[in-house]
Amino acid sequence: MNFHPPKMYVRNAVERALAEDLAPLGDMTSGMIPDGLMTEAQIVVRGVGHLAGCMCATEAFRQVDPDIELTWHADDGEAVGPMQKIADVRGPLKTVLMAERTALNFMGHLSGIATRVAQFIDAVDGQIGVWDTRKTTPGLRGLEKAAVRAGGGRNHRGNLSGWLMFKDNHLTGMTIGEAVARARDEWPGRTLHVECDRMDQVEQAVAAHADAILLDNMSPDEVRECMKIIGDKRPDGRPIVEASGGITIETIASYAGTGVDYVSSGSLTNSAPVLDIGLDIEVR
Repeated sequence: MNFHPPKMYVRNAVERALAEDLAPLGDMTSGMIPDGLMTEAQIVVRGVGHLAGCMCATEAFRQVDPDIELTWHADDGEAVGPMQKIADVRGPLKTVLMAERTALNFMGHLSGIATRVAQFIDAVDGQIGVWDTRKTTPGLRGLEKAAVRAGGGRNHRGNLSGWLMFKDNHLTGMTIGEAVARARDEWPGRTLHVECDRMDQVEQAVAAHADAILLDNMSPDEVRECMKIIGDKRPDGRPIVEASGGITIETIASYAGTGVDYVSSGSLTNSAPVLDIGLDIEVR
């Protein structure tokens, strides 16, 4: 899999982050460092997890000073451990320090997401897939969804144009069957996803031949009952089935044998702890 986000997302996100940190007067503290003072530094992981955000760190140093050199010893998607050196950084001390926090912020945040996803996947031992959601940091979705992939997860729709997903509020004034039929007419070829929180809704979604069904806020036993309606196979192929709503690292394993294809959780991106990553500097 490609664990890296698109370059345009990286470039734009880093540019915004540096502007936030350096405008309007630049790094006044690092500006006091004499010109010509060089450093050799190492990016070091302090904890245990999975790596993500290497492109962002590289871009942060590049935008601040193209003369800064990075040599990577690990890459997105790799498992890392305490005090592991993952990159060497060489360049002017002044500009290395200007870029340091932005680079580490991206890496810590994105590696934290990759680490949390990997923990969810370990908990189900490969029996079901783990999906992310649109509960992402505004402006960072492309980066965070790449971090999900780096942790071994899979991406749900990227945005509202990805596919059609009917939730309760969308179904005001029309039935599930009517919504799916209209969507098939207006958006042929698009995935049609229906959220269900009751058994009768599952029956309607199956009858309407929805492409995907989300079983929302259901217990494992309720999910199993719904799977009896959905079935293992249909002549035209059964829909993809997703369980979601309040599923945590402590409870996800209980959904592994229910028959669903994926479990999704907003906590993968909106509640992941930061992985501690630092920069150890030597002055030359």
